[in-house]
Amino acid sequence: MEFEIWWLLSIPIFFGLGWIAARIDIKQLLSESRSLPKGYFKGLNFLLNEQPDKAIDAFIEIVRLDSETADLHFALGNLFRRRGETERAIRMHQNLLLRPDLPPEQRMQAQYELGQDFLRAGLLDRAEEVFQELTETAYSIQARRALLEIFQREKEWVQAIDAAKALQNSGTGNRNKQIAQFYCELAEDELVNTHPEKALPLLETALSTDRMSVRATILTGDALVALGKPEEALATWRRVEKQSISHTVLVAQRLMEGFQSVGRPQEGISLLKSYLSETASIDLLEVLFKAVLKQEGVEAANTLVHDELRRTPTLLGLDKLLEAQLLVVPPEIREDLSFVRNLVQRYASRLSRYQCSHCGFEARQFYWQCPGCHQWETYPPKRVEEMKLSS
Repeated sequence: MEFEIWWLLSIPIFFGLGWIAARIDIKQLLSESRSLPKGYFKGLNFLLNEQPDKAIDAFIEIVRLDSETADLHFALGNLFRRRGETERAIRMHQNLLLRPDLPPEQRMQAQYELGQDFLRAGLLDRAEEVFQELTETAYSIQARRALLEIFQREKEWVQAIDAAKALQNSGTGNRNKQIAQFYCELAEDELVNTHPEKALPLLETALSTDRMSVRATILTGDALVALGKPEEALATWRRVEKQSISHTVLVAQRLMEGFQSVGRPQEGISLLKSYLSETASIDLLEVLFKAVLKQEGVEAANTLVHDELRRTPTLLGLDKLLEAQLLVVPPEIREDLSFVRNLVQRYASRLSRYQCSHCGFEARQFYWQCPGCHQWETYPPKRVEEMKLSS
């Protein structure tokens, strides 16, 4: 009984303590709200009423009257950058950096935001300078990521390799695929400048970095051809089938031309037919169709396309079948069939694109780096229509 009475007596005490605590919180809240500038609430009111431009003007007025509002500087600067008003964002963050009393943490943040402003504005040299200063600070990882983006935009592949390796060593994840692509870019530059002997060591490094790099394998074959070694090139290109059977379409034309150059075209046709049986591809069919037409004649080419269309019915395949049929039909119906093919081509052209799996950007040609999101190896080696059929 005494225990129950004790608990009954304690209830008013706990209630009183809670009331006192609540009063203290309310007083603190009121005190803090009185210390905020009136323009702050005016700006919030504009935001709630979906008037962002008036809200920004109100917040700018606060910053003008009270230079101590660093957080508001950051918020406004980021807002300007997102809206594409990079000049205003730059001025906002530069004004912050001019303050001698700015704490070190906020100074680093202001530098980083200024670098992002320069990057968004396309002032890559100035952005690089800012981010280089931050590589040994708490913003090291963010700064190195930004530098990596800058080096890729400027096509400074040696610096991009160093930046990617530094990021990888900092524990941000494996970047071997990306690094291998940078070596491929360097090798491709050497091939364009007719220096295949300089390209080969770069491609060896790319493959040691990422042994599944299809691009490095393809370019190695290209370098061997340039050095007058077609048999070695053929053996190299054939390694693509072990790396990724779907990517054999990217090397099909090279293989066919290679086998023709060494006098074994039928071997090339047989190889491409085996690839086609494993991975349906309109681009692979295109290469094979031309080779069969040249080596085996119209009827064999027509049969090839007809059989493939039965196996994988697509508009792109129908266009190829109509092309084959135009080679054998009587002259009196050729004009009508040509008209039908033109109609099919008009619709098929919308589906004969490659699509980035990361951002959805569509392109008529295959890219190793997406022109839209700048990600690497995000284009499947299949056209849009083929991707829809396989999904």
